[in-house]
Amino acid sequence: MLGLHSMGLRSLCIALLGLLLVAAPGCSIRKFAINKLGDALSKTGTTFASDDDPDLIKDAVPFSLKLIESLLAETPNHAGLLLAAASGFTQYAYAFVQQDADETEARDLAEATALRGRARRLYLRARNYGLRALDTAHPAFTSALRANPKQAIKLARKADVPALYWTAASWAAAIALSKDNPELVADLPLVEALIDRALELDESFGEGSIHSFLIAYEMSRQGRVGDPAARSRQHFERAWALSRGQQAAPLVALAEAVTVQKQDVKEFESLLNRALAINADAHPDSRLINLVMQRRARWLLSRKEDLFLLPAP
Repeated sequence: MLGLHSMGLRSLCIALLGLLLVAAPGCSIRKFAINKLGDALSKTGTTFASDDDPDLIKDAVPFSLKLIESLLAETPNHAGLLLAAASGFTQYAYAFVQQDADETEARDLAEATALRGRARRLYLRARNYGLRALDTAHPAFTSALRANPKQAIKLARKADVPALYWTAASWAAAIALSKDNPELVADLPLVEALIDRALELDESFGEGSIHSFLIAYEMSRQGRVGDPAARSRQHFERAWALSRGQQAAPLVALAEAVTVQKQDVKEFESLLNRALAINADAHPDSRLINLVMQRRARWLLSRKEDLFLLPAP
């Protein structure tokens, strides 16, 4: 989710927008301004990472995303903007649409269903931008991926890891919300090819974000030998180490993906309470994501009686 973090950058954006308004369509000045504004936006980072007000970010992000899309209409192959769109739509859909759907379901199933439909559409939009980013780096990558995933993925290099990750994350999230769509579910091998290649190229990306993704994914992966819970725990250990114990996401992922399936309520409570005990303000670079994941931790704890077969009091 793209943010404008400095007065200097805001001034640059205002000046460049002014050029866009006065320059004629097709004019070289207009193209220059669009590219410069795209560069400025894409280099500010992909999250409002240090903000302490998720509701403020929820209201602010749509404008940034639509601005990115407007610039992509003019410069469709701008790699930085394509990645910003892929990551931004994925994070917005998860933090502010899917989570709202989960919390709404108990009191309004119809509203929750509508929100999940919206989240799925946003995830697919993010996936499409991610694939476009990969096509920009490697022409016809998407076609090759669909034809032969194992062969196509060999084209990807370490510089492609962000696009691999956000494409896989958004695609997997859309599939998780589309169990009634066999055509989309059939894309799971493509998701696996993307995320496994990202892990191979740079396991430390996003302070263990790939491992955090795989904590949940291993529990549903097909065709792997061994205990999926054991694989999930291995990914948890790496995610926890790479984040230096500063992120709530691995704790929440392990609680939600593994302990519920294993019906281990004590570990469930322990993991989520550890997530809630993290001081988000002590780690400004991951403050917002920690606040978002702590919100999910509280919601999961509130559903303990629905998720576990507890003994009668």
